Amino acid sequence: MKGLFSRARLTVASKYLMPARQRWPYLIGLILTIPLMAVFAVSAVAGKAELVSNGPLSSNHALFGQDCGTCHEAFGSVTNARCESCHEKSGDPVKAYAFDTHYRYRSQEFDRTASSSSEGACFSCHTEHRGREQVITHVADTQCASCHFKSVAQHPEFEFVSHELKDPANLKFEHTVHVKEVRDEHELADIEQTCITCHVARDDGATFEPIAFDAHCGECHLTSSTSTKPAPLLASANDNQPGVLSLETIRSLRGPGTRWSFFANPNEFELLGESISKRPVYHADQWVMENLRFLRGRLYPSAELADLLRGSADRAPQDITALYEEAITTLATRIAELKDDPSRTVQAELEELTDLLATVRQRLNDPFSPLDENRFAVSVGDRDSSLSGTDREAYVEVVNALTNPCQECHYVEQATIKAVQTDQGNLIRAEFNHRAHILHARCLDCHNQIPIRENVANDVEATEATDNAEILNNPPLATCLTCHSPKQAGSECITCHVFHPDKGRRSNLLRYHP
Repeated sequence: MKGLFSRARLTVASKYLMPARQRWPYLIGLILTIPLMAVFAVSAVAGKAELVSNGPLSSNHALFGQDCGTCHEAFGSVTNARCESCHEKSGDPVKAYAFDTHYRYRSQEFDRTASSSSEGACFSCHTEHRGREQVITHVADTQCASCHFKSVAQHPEFEFVSHELKDPANLKFEHTVHVKEVRDEHELADIEQTCITCHVARDDGATFEPIAFDAHCGECHLTSSTSTKPAPLLASANDNQPGVLSLETIRSLRGPGTRWSFFANPNEFELLGESISKRPVYHADQWVMENLRFLRGRLYPSAELADLLRGSADRAPQDITALYEEAITTLATRIAELKDDPSRTVQAELEELTDLLATVRQRLNDPFSPLDENRFAVSVGDRDSSLSGTDREAYVEVVNALTNPCQECHYVEQATIKAVQTDQGNLIRAEFNHRAHILHARCLDCHNQIPIRENVANDVEATEATDNAEILNNPPLATCLTCHSPKQAGSECITCHVFHPDKGRRSNLLRYHP
C-alpha cells in the first residue's frame, strides 16, 4: 500500500521495530521522588505544611503560619469549629458571628433568628493565603453577589422611598418656620448653621443626639408667660363632675408617683372663681400629667396600664422595648414611694407590684417573647359606659383646657399625649456615617425632600403638605449614586453594609438573647 500514494520508494522493514526500553529514567525518577514525598507527608502530619501552602497568610493570622493545624483539619479543609476556637468560644449562646445573630442584631427581625440552611463556611467569604497586606475581613462583592444583586447600580430603592413610608413623629413641626426663627434669633447667614443648632453631632461625628426639649426647644417654647386655660376645680377626688385636682388635693391623696407635689410651688396656681390655671407650665408638667391621668381614669377606667406611660402607646415596632422600659421605670418609682407605708393593704399591693415588675423585666430580656404595646393603649372599649355623650364632651373640654400649651406641638387623643419619636432609624440594615460625607456635601444637598432653601430664600410660607414632621427628608438612592459609583466614591457592599456586629457592641447582643 505504501507505493500507491507516493512516488517515493522508501525501504520498508520486514518487521515492526520496537524502541529500546527506557525503564531506568522512570525508576530513577521514582527513587528520587520518594524522599520528597516523605518530606511533604511529615510536614503535613506535623501541621507545618509550608511547602504545600497556597501562599502567605494575612497579618491577622500570621502567627499561625508555622502551624497549619490551627485552622486546617488533617488532610482537610478549614472548618467553622476551628474559627470559633478564637473568634467565638465554643458553646457561646450569643453567637456573635452566626447568620441568625446578624439578622437579629441589624434588623431586629426575630422571625429570622433561626440558623439558615444556606449558611456557608467562614472561609467561603474570608479567603486566606493572599499575602500579608490583604485584609481578611474585606469581603469582595462577588461573595455578596452569590446571594444578592451584583452591583450598586442594581441596588433596590430604599424601602422608605419605594413604600413612601412616613415618620411617626406625632409632632406638629415645620422645618421652614424653625429655620427662619433660629436664623433670625442667632443672626446666622448660612442656613446650614441652623441645621446643626438642633441636630447636634455625637462625639464620633457619625450620628446625632436625639432631639430633647430642654436642649433644643425650651429656649422658645413654654416660657414663663405660658399658662393653662382655666379648668373647673373639683372639691375632692370623689367629685363626679368634669374637672381637675388642686395641688393640695393631690398632696392629701398621697398616691404613688405624687411625691413631687410636696416640692411644687403653690404660687404657680391661680384660682379664678371655681376654676384653676397654672403658670408657668413646664415640659411634661407633673401637675398637668397627674390630672391628665386622673381624667383618663374617669373616661377610660379599664385602661389601667396606660397610667404607666407619660405618652400614648403608639410606638413604632422597634420602639416597643422603650415603651416597656418606661413602664418599668414608673413601676419602680411607685414601689419606692410605697415602701414607707406600713399598711398591710399597701404592703400586700407592693408585693404584687414587685412580682409584676420582675415578670415584665424577664419578658423584656427574652427576644422570643412577643411584646404587645396594646396592653398600654387606650381604646374605645375602655370607655366608661355610664357616661353620656354630653358628659364625655365635657371631660374632653377639660382635657383640652389642661393641655392647651402642650397642643401647640403635641397631639392629644383619648386623654393621652401621643408619644414623640425623638430619633430616626430608617437605614436599619446599613451603616451611614455623616462624618465621611460632610466634607463633600452640605446638609441640604442630600436632605432636600423638604424645599427648605427655596422657602427661606423666597420667604415662602411652607404648606403642611410639603413641610411637616412626617416627611422623612432623607435622600433616595439616586442621590447616593451621584457620588457612589465604581469610578468615584466607594461602591462596594461593605461600604454601607456590615455582616457581623461590631465586637465592641457585643454587650448589646445580650439583650436579644434569653
